[in-house]
Amino acid sequence: MNQFIVTGMSCAACQARVEKAVSALPQVTSCTVSLLTNTMRVEGEAADQEIIKAVEAAGYGARSVKAEGGSSSGRAKIGMEEEALTDRSTPVMKKRFAASLILLLILMYFSMGVHMLHLPLPAALHDDHVSICIIQMTLAGLIMVINQKFFISGCRALIALSPNMDSLIALGATASFGYSAVMLVRMSIVRNMMGAKAAAAYMDDMYFESAAMILTLVTLGKTLESYSKGRTTDALKNLMKLAPKTANVIRDDREETIDIDEVVVGDIFVVRPGENIPVDGIVEEGMSAVNEAALTGESIPVDKEAGSSVRSGTLNQSGFLRCRATRVGADTTISQIIELVSDASATKAPVAKLADRISGIFVPVVILIAAISCLVWLFVGQTFGFALARAVSVLVVSCPCALGLATPVAIMVGNGVGAREGILFKTAEALQETGRIQTVALDKTGTLTSGVPKVTDVVPADSIQEEDLIARAASLEEKSEHPLAAAVTGYAVQKGIETYPVTGFSAIAGNGLEADLSGRHLIGGSVDYIGKMTDIPSDILDDAKRLADQGKTPMLFAEDKKVIGMIAVADTIRDDSERAVGEIRNMGIKVVMVTGDNHRTAQNIGARAGVDEVISGVLPEGKEEVIRGQQSSGKVAMVGDGINDAPALARADIGIAIGAGTDVAMDAADIVLMKSRLSDVAAAIRLSRRTYAVIRQNLFWALIYNVLLIPLACGVYSRWGITMSPAWGAAAMSCSSLFVVGNALRLNLFDIHDASADRKMVISKKGPAALKDSNVTDKTSEDTKISTREGEGKMTKTVIIEGMMCEHCEANVKKTLEAIKGIDSADVSHKEGKAVLEMSEEVAEETIKEQIEDKGYKFISIN
Repeated sequence: MNQFIVTGMSCAACQARVEKAVSALPQVTSCTVSLLTNTMRVEGEAADQEIIKAVEAAGYGARSVKAEGGSSSGRAKIGMEEEALTDRSTPVMKKRFAASLILLLILMYFSMGVHMLHLPLPAALHDDHVSICIIQMTLAGLIMVINQKFFISGCRALIALSPNMDSLIALGATASFGYSAVMLVRMSIVRNMMGAKAAAAYMDDMYFESAAMILTLVTLGKTLESYSKGRTTDALKNLMKLAPKTANVIRDDREETIDIDEVVVGDIFVVRPGENIPVDGIVEEGMSAVNEAALTGESIPVDKEAGSSVRSGTLNQSGFLRCRATRVGADTTISQIIELVSDASATKAPVAKLADRISGIFVPVVILIAAISCLVWLFVGQTFGFALARAVSVLVVSCPCALGLATPVAIMVGNGVGAREGILFKTAEALQETGRIQTVALDKTGTLTSGVPKVTDVVPADSIQEEDLIARAASLEEKSEHPLAAAVTGYAVQKGIETYPVTGFSAIAGNGLEADLSGRHLIGGSVDYIGKMTDIPSDILDDAKRLADQGKTPMLFAEDKKVIGMIAVADTIRDDSERAVGEIRNMGIKVVMVTGDNHRTAQNIGARAGVDEVISGVLPEGKEEVIRGQQSSGKVAMVGDGINDAPALARADIGIAIGAGTDVAMDAADIVLMKSRLSDVAAAIRLSRRTYAVIRQNLFWALIYNVLLIPLACGVYSRWGITMSPAWGAAAMSCSSLFVVGNALRLNLFDIHDASADRKMVISKKGPAALKDSNVTDKTSEDTKISTREGEGKMTKTVIIEGMMCEHCEANVKKTLEAIKGIDSADVSHKEGKAVLEMSEEVAEETIKEQIEDKGYKFISIN
C-alpha cells in the first residue's frame, strides 16, 4: 500500500473527485482518500508518478510519502504518519483570517458605518460616493487576493467539471464583487452626467462588503474547523510521541546510543529508570516496575524480572533493566498499534457510502438551484440585486463539507478513544458493526479462564495439617515440568510455605511422580495411579469425584503408601468473566461458550460465567462451523486467543482477539484487546454503538441543515419577511462544519466502561438497528446452571445413533438436538454411539429422527 498527501481538497466533493480519478487507473485495485487527514492510500501496481498525475489532472496536488527499508524501518513509518498528521493549515489559516478581518473592519466602516450609521469621513470624501465605493472595492479585492485559494481551487474544479465547496464560495464572492463593480461604473457615469446626488442612489446596489464578509467568515470557519480536525487525531499523535527515537545497546562490551532503526533482533539493550523501552524484548537481567498505561490503559505498573517480556513505548519506572531485543522496527508493539489505528482511521465505514453518493451530486445541484432561484426572482419582477443576493446566499449557505466530515471525524475520535483504553479496531467497518452483533461466542481457555492451572482446593487426610500437605506436595512437584506441578509449587510460594530437597525423583509418564524426602517415600498422581499403589480412604475418593464433577483435576499424594491428602487444580475463571458476560447479556446479546474441552468441565465453567449456551468437544475446524451455524440468527462476534481460534475469528462477522494471545489470532481478528480483559468486549460494543450514534447525528445534521437553509436562502419565506443575506449564509455554513467536528469530539468524554446506560438492541431484518429499553425476553444465568443439573422434574431419554466418528460429529449432533424446542441439553458420545437428552417437555420421536438424519447420521432408537 502506498500513501500520499493530497493538497487542495476542501470538501466531500473534492474527496470523491480524487478517489474517482485515481480509481480509474488500470493498475489501481483500491483507493481511499481521507478528507480529515488529507491523505490517500492506494493499493495496486500503478507507479507513484501515474497516481500523482491523475490527482493533478483532477485539479489537486499530491506527493508520495514512503518509509524506506520495509519492515525494519519502524521509525520511518511512524515519521510518515507524523508527516501526514502534521497540522500545516491552521497556522496559515490564522494569518489569512487576521489579515482578512482587519481589512473587513475598515471596509465595513466605509460601507455600513458611513452609509447607515453616518460615521465621520475625511473632508475630501464628503459626498464623494464614487471614491468611497472605490475604497470598498479595493479593500474587498485585497481580501479576495488574500483568500485566493478559494478561487484557484474552485476554478480548477469547475474547469474539470467537478465543482466543490470552493467553487460555491468563489462563485458567490465573484458574483457579489462583479455585480458591485458594474454598479460602480454606472454610478460614475451617472455622477458625471447627473451629479453626486443622483449617484448616491446606487449605494444600495453595492455588495463589496458581502463578498468580503463571505470570504472572511468562511476563512474563520475553516480556521476553527482545521483546529478541531487536528484535535480528532490527538490520540494517534500521542501514540507516535511514545515511539523512542534512540536505543542504548551493548556492542563490543560497551554501551552506545544508536538510532532506533539500527537495532536488530538479538541486540542487548539497557533501560534506566525514567526511560522508555525502545523495542520489544525479554529481560535478561534486573528488576523494575514498568508503566504500560500508554499501550494498555492500565495505570498500575507491571513488575518485570529476568524472563519477563517488555514492550516498546512503555516506561521503565524504578530499576535498571538489561534486555534482549525480540521485535524491532515495524514489528514492535508500538509500531503495530500506530499502524492499526492509522489504517482503521483511513478506512471507510459502510455508512460513509451514503455521504459519498450525496456529495458526488451535491455541488452541481446547488449551483443549479442558485441559478434557478435568481431567474425565478427576476421573472416575478424583483430587482437584479435582490435576485443576485438570493443566488449568492444559496451558494454560500450550502455545506458539502459537513457531509464529508460527518463520518471520518467520528471514526477518528472513536478509534482514538479505543486506543487510549487498549481496544484496537482494525477497520472503520469493525468500529461501526461491532455494536450490531447479536451473538458473542467465547473461547474458554485463556478467554473466559486465565489459561493457567491454579490450585483451587486442598484436602488433607486425617491427622495431616494443610501446610504439611502443601510442603510435601510442592517438594515432590518442584522437579516436574508439568503445568499442574507449576500450579502446586506456585501455590506454596504464594502461601509462604517452604519446600525441601528430594532424592530419587522419577516421573512416570501419564501417571505421577515419586521421590524420597527425609527417608520417606512420596508419590503423587491421579486417582487411578494412587489407587494402584495404595488404598484410598472413601472420604477422599468422594471428594475427588465431587471435584472432578466440577471440572477440576484432583491430584492425590501418599507418603510410605499412606494417603496424606489431595490437591485439586483447575483452569480458573477470570476475575472479570462473570461481570463481563453479564454486561454483554444485559445489552440483549446472546453469549455462547465454544471449547474443545470435555462436556463436564465446559458446563461447569459456563454455569459459573453465566453464559446462555455451552458447546463443548469442538475441534478448531468445528469452531468455525459453530460460528457459521450461529450466523443464521444474526451477526456473530468470536472472542479468542489461541491459534485454534484463528479460523473462527476469521469466519465471524467480528473477530476479537485477546491481546496476550498468539500473533495468528490477532492477525485473524478485527479487534485486538490489549489489556486481555474480557470486560473490554462489552466496552468495545458500547464504543461502537456510541460512535455509530454520533455518525448518524452528524449525517442527520448535515442533511437537515441543507434541507432547511437552502429554501431559506432561495427566498421561499420572503413573503413573510424572512430572508437570508449572503453574510449570514457564510456564517451558517461555517457553523455547520464546526457542529459536526464538535459533536464527534464529544466521544472523548464517553466512559466506555460505564454499564449504567446499556440498552438492549433489537436488529430488524428489514432495516437498521434500533435501540430500545429492556422489553426483550432474556435468559438468566440460572438457566445455564439448571441445564447442568440432572433430574429435577425433567425427562431423560437416550438416543442410539450410528455414523458419528469424532468429536466434531458429537458437536454437530449436540447442536442439532439442542436446537429442538423442548430439549434443554444433549450429552453426546461418538464412542458409545448415543445421545442422552434432558427434556422439559415431550418431543415427538419423528422430529428427533428427522433432525439427526438431516445431518447425515443414522437414527437407531430412542429409550
